[in-house]
Amino acid sequence: MAKRKIPETIQEEEIVKILQATKNPQHRSAFYLGFYQCLRVSEVIHLKQEDIDKQQHLIKVKQAKGNKDRHIPIIKPKILSQATIFKALNQIPIKIGKRAVQYAFKKKAQEVLNKDIHFHTLRHSGATWLLNKKKWDIRQVQRFLGHSKISTTEIYTHVSPEDLINLEWESAK
Repeated sequence: MAKRKIPETIQEEEIVKILQATKNPQHRSAFYLGFYQCLRVSEVIHLKQEDIDKQQHLIKVKQAKGNKDRHIPIIKPKILSQATIFKALNQIPIKIGKRAVQYAFKKKAQEVLNKDIHFHTLRHSGATWLLNKKKWDIRQVQRFLGHSKISTTEIYTHVSPEDLINLEWESAK
């Protein structure tokens, strides 16, 4: 059986640096949605303004992979203001092609973080952030990502060495 390569992830502080360095509001919105909402690039570019329910704090992801629909909460990170989040959501629909968004992210990640990563890294990173920092359980992350199998979600979530060290030292107190 072939060994799986562990996908690279970035930390929340790193996505914030990328967002701060991104001048194009459409790119910034796409990157925000990729990390905090764990959306695939195709889901990002197909969102419409009517898919955003700001009153109920929900995003309706329609006809995602496997032609499945799902409703996900709008994530409120402590590190970003509600105004910043709504500003990103107001950029929907993203009027750029899928490849252009992927290229823009790859270029910005190289420029800001000196890392060769892809847009899909945001989905892995966001799922890991939900699990480790927001303390969601694996079933909540599975539903949020729209996976039918928990084994798929397990591929998306990673525990960083720093989190293991913090867990060990916190439990030793």
